[in-house]
Amino acid sequence: MSAPKPLPYIKAFEQLGFGMFVHFGLYSKLNAGEWTFDSHKRTKEEYEPLKDSFCIDREAIKDIVQTAKEAGCKYITFTTRHHEGFSLYDTKGLSDWDIMHTPTGRDIVKEYVEECRKADIVPFFYHTTLDWWNDDFEGDFEKYLDYLYKSVELLCTDYGKIGGMWFDGNWSKPDNDWKEGELYSMIRRNQPEAIIVNNTGIEHRGETGISEIDSVTYERGLPAPLNQEGRAKYVAGEMCETLCDHWGVADDINFKPVKQLIEELCECRKVGANFLLNIGPDGDGYVPLMQKATMQCIGRWMDIYGKAIYNGRPFLCYNDRREFMLRDVKDEHTAYLFILDGVQSGGSEHVAIVDDKDKTAVFDNMPCRVESIKWMDNGEDALYKEEDGKLTVAAQNYVYGKSYCVRVAEVKLK
Repeated sequence: MSAPKPLPYIKAFEQLGFGMFVHFGLYSKLNAGEWTFDSHKRTKEEYEPLKDSFCIDREAIKDIVQTAKEAGCKYITFTTRHHEGFSLYDTKGLSDWDIMHTPTGRDIVKEYVEECRKADIVPFFYHTTLDWWNDDFEGDFEKYLDYLYKSVELLCTDYGKIGGMWFDGNWSKPDNDWKEGELYSMIRRNQPEAIIVNNTGIEHRGETGISEIDSVTYERGLPAPLNQEGRAKYVAGEMCETLCDHWGVADDINFKPVKQLIEELCECRKVGANFLLNIGPDGDGYVPLMQKATMQCIGRWMDIYGKAIYNGRPFLCYNDRREFMLRDVKDEHTAYLFILDGVQSGGSEHVAIVDDKDKTAVFDNMPCRVESIKWMDNGEDALYKEEDGKLTVAAQNYVYGKSYCVRVAEVKLK
């Protein structure tokens, strides 16, 4: 059985390449992570007063979107409601546990969508299916599902065209009937080109679930190549990752190196998956300095190599090597050569510690000949040779004064 072709809206999603996750809610006021209500055994009486000081100005929403823009992200997935059950949008009478019943008094999801459109960024909505606040979640599940359905329906009808819905929480009741078919059918009626994602969690990365799903998830783990053979429908893949150990803002200084995050982005694109990198704004809705700086550093890399991330599709890769090629989806005569290991900052032995051993990237079974290879950071020719269908490229160092971890070259194919 042959592999199905991607539907146009799924293909468009795959070419977004790089997105920003945003975990924000009442929990942000406590600086203790997005699971603080559950993890720290907080009572409703203790937690409820948080909404009385929840005051978010429009500049904070602009700051979030601007951070994504500076990083080179093409889409944002924003937590409209997380597991604490608090909605950052106007639930229009479904619940008083929403932002309209805080000093903010405005629908900040609407503002988020407006700012995304100004910045040419595609807005996606995260929405929990697990709810610690709503008593019906444990007491009357059928009634709760009706509440969930109507909540999602608002998001699909009141904000114009959105990029997709990202659900999370079905893993909390694996034996229950979540009536996903009804929920997804409603989304399709109102948002026919919305990507539908339902996170399968850390233990079930890459699992598909119901046939309406458009993209599988890889939470904090590199994606594997997706085998589309025999599927009734082509599905995309997406890895979600955090800058540190938590999704919501926390007392957490264990930030991942920029180099690691860039490599993870590249490893995702190697297999055709997207990379969704999370930030956690503070209690006032602004992006903390370290998070912003990390995203800006990634953005500097994207300023140079973004074309390869956005346009590239899997072409040549090997399980035992950290070099690979992507082919330009718009031009079959253009490919992008990624070298994740062996590239350093060069310089005099008096100022730089450089491994003098020659390092090369090798590509076996080349399906075509090469016309030229040029480094995208400076336009200079890369050193290479072709022999018996094998391409060998020197992993040339950056010049002193420049170091961007991963190096990418543009390859012109004959």
